[in-house]
Amino acid sequence: MEQKDIAFVVPLYNESAVYSILIERLNKIMDSAPVSMQVILVDDGSTDNTAELMTQTALNDDRYVSLFLSRNYGHQIALSAGLKEVKARHAAMIIDGDLQDPPELFFEFYECLKKGYDVVYAVRKKRKENVFKRMAYFIFYRVMKNMASIDIPLDSGDFSLISRRVVDAMNRMPEESRYLRGMRSWVGFKQIGVEYERQERAAGDSKYSIRMLVRLAYNGIFNFSEYPIKFIKRMGYLSVLLTLIYFSTVVVKKFIWGTVPVGFTSLLFMIILFSGLQLIALGLIGEYVLRIFFQVKNRPLFFIKDKISDRKFSERID
Repeated sequence: MEQKDIAFVVPLYNESAVYSILIERLNKIMDSAPVSMQVILVDDGSTDNTAELMTQTALNDDRYVSLFLSRNYGHQIALSAGLKEVKARHAAMIIDGDLQDPPELFFEFYECLKKGYDVVYAVRKKRKENVFKRMAYFIFYRVMKNMASIDIPLDSGDFSLISRRVVDAMNRMPEESRYLRGMRSWVGFKQIGVEYERQERAAGDSKYSIRMLVRLAYNGIFNFSEYPIKFIKRMGYLSVLLTLIYFSTVVVKKFIWGTVPVGFTSLLFMIILFSGLQLIALGLIGEYVLRIFFQVKNRPLFFIKDKISDRKFSERID
């Protein structure tokens, strides 16, 4: 395949309802862009006819590469698979297939890239999700901002244009529990944010469940923050302080007033308090141990069962 200047990376999971609109808009961008482009479509184990639609597109248009993962690995791994496939000379554009993030922003992003920025990320100034999701996102990004050991921009997702050297840097990062927007910030280089208004899905339903969003949030917090471990230490200090205060109260009452506090309720309260703190501490430590456990296995992040490029179909296991 002729090496292009820019590559779009688009993960797809059961997106047949929006697929035709996505391809139409991507074609318009590639037809009018001042640089040569390709699109890398990644099927993340879809159970509808998304894979068939991707096959037809890649066989009919050599600007498209279609990757088919061996199963559903999740959004972050699908994006990572697409980034591994990027051969473009200059940059890669990361977008979602639901079109909530308009691919037409490429032109504005590209102007920033020409000015010397290595990462141009989108900042969501307004969202169209329900109130619960908007509030959850708002709180998470601000908690993450205060907890993270690196500067992760507020209200910025994976939607971005990243230079070739940032693509290479992220591809060299082997972590199993991936949080790409954190990895993108961690690699450094010159970065800038561009505000936009996030749209509703063009069609279909969101594939991110509450459980998946919580897991993504956990990956961000535990991969890019020392706060949970420091929280355990601070809780330990607080527990010791409370114990000393309680012990001092008992001693003073014993030797000055000759009485000792008694009561089942106070004893039960102290047992529950410290037992709860211990369980929280074990849970936080367990999150780190779990990530170490999966990381040291050194398994491949994904397997690609099929690939179509240059209008040619090939079976493979990578």
